[in-house]
Amino acid sequence: MRPVLVFLVLFLASLRAEDANVLVYGATPAGIAAALAAARDGEKVLLVEPTDRIGGMVTCGLSHTDFRTFEGLTGAFLEFTKRVEQHYRDAFGADSPQVRDCWRGVFAEPKVNLAVFEKMLAEQPNITLWKNRRVFSARSSGDAESRAIGMVALLENDGRTTLTVTADVYIDATYEGDLIAAAKVPYRVGREGREEYNESLAPEQPDAQLQAYNFRFTATQDPANRVMPKKPPGYKRDDFAGLLPLFASGKLKNVFGYPSGILFKAQTPALPNGKYDINDVSRGLVRLSLPGENLEWPDGGGGAAVRSAPEPDVKPEVPFSPTGLAQARDRIFAAHLRWNVGLLYFLQNDDEVPAKLRDEARSWGWCRDEYDDNAHLPPQLYVREARRMVGAYVFTESDTDHAPNDARAVLRSDAIAIGDYGPNCHGTGHEGSRFDGKHTGEFYKAVSPYQIPYGALVAKGVENLLAPGPVSASHVGFCALRLEPIWMSLGQAAGHAAHLARVGRKPVQRVSVPELQARLHAAGGATIYVSDVPPGHADFAAVQWWGTAGGLHGLAPMPAKPGQRGKNLHGQYYEAFPAHAAELDKPLDAALLEPWRKLAGELHVDTAKLPPADGQKTRADFIRAAYALR
Repeated sequence: MRPVLVFLVLFLASLRAEDANVLVYGATPAGIAAALAAARDGEKVLLVEPTDRIGGMVTCGLSHTDFRTFEGLTGAFLEFTKRVEQHYRDAFGADSPQVRDCWRGVFAEPKVNLAVFEKMLAEQPNITLWKNRRVFSARSSGDAESRAIGMVALLENDGRTTLTVTADVYIDATYEGDLIAAAKVPYRVGREGREEYNESLAPEQPDAQLQAYNFRFTATQDPANRVMPKKPPGYKRDDFAGLLPLFASGKLKNVFGYPSGILFKAQTPALPNGKYDINDVSRGLVRLSLPGENLEWPDGGGGAAVRSAPEPDVKPEVPFSPTGLAQARDRIFAAHLRWNVGLLYFLQNDDEVPAKLRDEARSWGWCRDEYDDNAHLPPQLYVREARRMVGAYVFTESDTDHAPNDARAVLRSDAIAIGDYGPNCHGTGHEGSRFDGKHTGEFYKAVSPYQIPYGALVAKGVENLLAPGPVSASHVGFCALRLEPIWMSLGQAAGHAAHLARVGRKPVQRVSVPELQARLHAAGGATIYVSDVPPGHADFAAVQWWGTAGGLHGLAPMPAKPGQRGKNLHGQYYEAFPAHAAELDKPLDAALLEPWRKLAGELHVDTAKLPPADGQKTRADFIRAAYALR
C-alpha cells in the first residue's frame, strides 16, 4: 500500500464522531452548572473537560469561597453548597466539627467538592462527560454578520486521536476562552484605557497587562496528614535568599497567617479536618502571584497590541494553535510551581533561615489525602483572567455602580444573574524586584449587589454560542465577575438559554429573556439581590420578577458610604447588605402605590385588579397580585 494511502487510512481511523444537543466545553463550576441546567431541561449534553479533573478551581484549592453575603448565593451554587453540607452531615454527623467548619457548605476540602460535583453529574443520564480532550478547531458556516458553529474537533491528550462533535448549541465555560478563540469570536486580553468605558479603576492607556496567577495550595499543620514539600524542578537557592533580610528586619513577621505581615495567606477560619486554603497576600510585600509571567497563557503569546486594541470589534489576529498553547502554558505552570513551592521549601530547609522561622515553616505541609495522584499539589493554576469575549453586551465598572440616589446598583431588567463581591484585582504588573517592589494595577472596590445582563453571555454574530466562562466584560468588569458563585450562576443561565434556543429554533441572541428569567427563578436562581426573600420562599419567583422589573428600586436612598455592607461576620464575609430587603409584611402605602401601579401598567398588568393602599393590604399582596396577572 502506498505511503500516502496508508497515512489516509490511519488518519481516518483516528477520527471519531459524536453528536449532542448541547456541547459544554470546560467542566469548571460554570460548565457543570450549564450542563446540569440543560440536562434538567431535557437536553442531551456532552460535557468536555481538557484535564483529568472536573470542578476547576473549586476542586483545585479555591476552597474558601469568595462572596460577601450568604443572601447573595442562589441557584446552582447554593444547591452545590447545600449538598456539600449534607455530605459532611452524612459522613460525620449533624453536630460534628466538620459540619460547623464547612460553614453552610461554602468551605470544603477539595476532595469533597470533587465528590459532590461528580455525584451531581452522575445523577443526570442526559450528561456524557469526556475528560482529557481539548479543543483543536471549530468550523462555522454563514457570513460575518450571522454564522453558526457546525462542528468542533477535539484532540485527546495522546496528541493523535481526533474526535469531531456536532451540537446545536455550544457553551464555552473555560477560564481561558479556548472555544471562543477556536471559533474566531472577538475577544480581548489586556486592559482597556480609562476613556473607553469611563472606568475609574482602568489605566489611563490600554495595555496588554493581565491579572496575575498563583496556586491555591491545600495545606495542614496536622502531623498525621502532613506531607513535607519536595524541592520543585529547577529550584535555585539564590532565587529565594532575598527573603532573609525581610524577616530579619521584621517587615515579614511570619511564614503563614492572616491577613498581612506574612508570606502565605492561610485563609481563616480553617476548612474541615484542619486544612487551609493558601492564597496570595493582597498588597503583600512578597507575593505568590507573578504579574507579567503569565502573558502567554491565554493564546501562546504574540499580537498583544492587536489583542488589547481599543476598538471593541477587533477580531483577534493571533491564530489558535493548540500545540503552541500547551507549550506556553506548561512553561508558565512550571515557573509558578517553582516559585510558589520553592518559597516554602527554602524556608523549611535552608540553613540560613533562623530556626524559629524554619520550625514554623516546617509545621506546615501539603495534605496527604488531597491530590494523591499529583504529589499532593493542585493540578490547576489559579487563572484569574485570560481571554474575555467581546459580546452583545460588555459588562463594565458602571454596571456595579449605584443607581442615582439609590441603595441599589443600576437596574438591569435583562439580568440573568447577580453578584455581590465588587471589582477586585490582585495586580497586573510589578515594579522592582520580587523582594523590594510592589504590584501595580491592584484594586478592591466596595459596591452594592449588582445584576448581570444576558448579553454578556452572548457572542456577536454567532447564533449558537454562549460564553459564561470568558464572559463579555472589560478588564475591570471581569474583575467583579471572576468568582465561582457568579460563574456558576452564569453557567446555569447559559444552560437554560441553550435549551430555549434549541427548542425554539432560534439564535441565542433572540432567546426570550423574560422566559429565561422565569426558568431561573423556578430553579432558585436570582436576577436581583433581595436579602429577606431567599430561594425556597413562597414568594421568591414573584419578588424576583417584580424586583428585576424595577419594583424594588427607589425604596431606600444611597448610603453615605457607597457599597455600604452589613455587620462583619469574619474576614471578607458580612451580614446582608442593608436597604436591600423587600419587607413584604409592610403595609402598602399610598406613596408606594403610585409608582408601583405605573410599573405594573408598563408590564401589561391590569391595574384595575390590583389591591389598593387601604391600610390592610401589604407589599406582598400587591406583588402577588401583579405576578398572578402578568
